[in-house]
Amino acid sequence: MSNCPCGSTRTYQDCCGPVIAGQRRAETAQELMRSRYSAYVMKEIPWLRASLHPANRADFNEATTRSWAERAEWQGIAIVNTVAGGPSDTKGQVEFIVKFMENGVAQEHRERSNFEKIDGAWYFTEGKPMGAPPVKREGPKAGRNDPCPCGSGKKFKKCCGA
Repeated sequence: MSNCPCGSTRTYQDCCGPVIAGQRRAETAQELMRSRYSAYVMKEIPWLRASLHPANRADFNEATTRSWAERAEWQGIAIVNTVAGGPSDTKGQVEFIVKFMENGVAQEHRERSNFEKIDGAWYFTEGKPMGAPPVKREGPKAGRNDPCPCGSGKKFKKCCGA
C-alpha cells in the first residue's frame, strides 16, 4: 500500500479512496480538494464530475479532463491557505499549488477554489487561477547614478542598468 497522492501520510484506501468511491463524504472543503487532486492522479474522472457543484456539471468535458489527467505526471499538491470550509461551515475556500510535468516540462498550477456544502456534501463551485507571488527585492533599489551592485566600479546606468 502506498501513501495517498493528496500528500497525507495515510494510505489511499484510508484517505481519499473512500471519498472518491462514495463510501463516505468529505468532511471539509480541504478534504474534498485533496480528493479531487487524488482523482486526477488516479484517473478517477467520474469523481471529478460528481464532486462538481450540480449547477456546473453541464460544462464538464470528460474527454478533455481524462486526456489531461493521463498526459500529466502528477508530482504533488501543497495547500497554501484555507478559509472556512470546516465540518460546520457551508462555504469554504482552499488555495493550493499543484506541481506536474506535461510533455517533459515542469509546470505549477496555483488556484484559489471555492466550495459549497449542500445537504451535508461538499462541492467544488469555481476556481480562480492565481499568479506566482510577486518577487520581493532583497536589498535597496540601485539608482541610475549609484555604483553598480555587481561590483564593477561603474555607475549602474553605464553597467547593468544599460
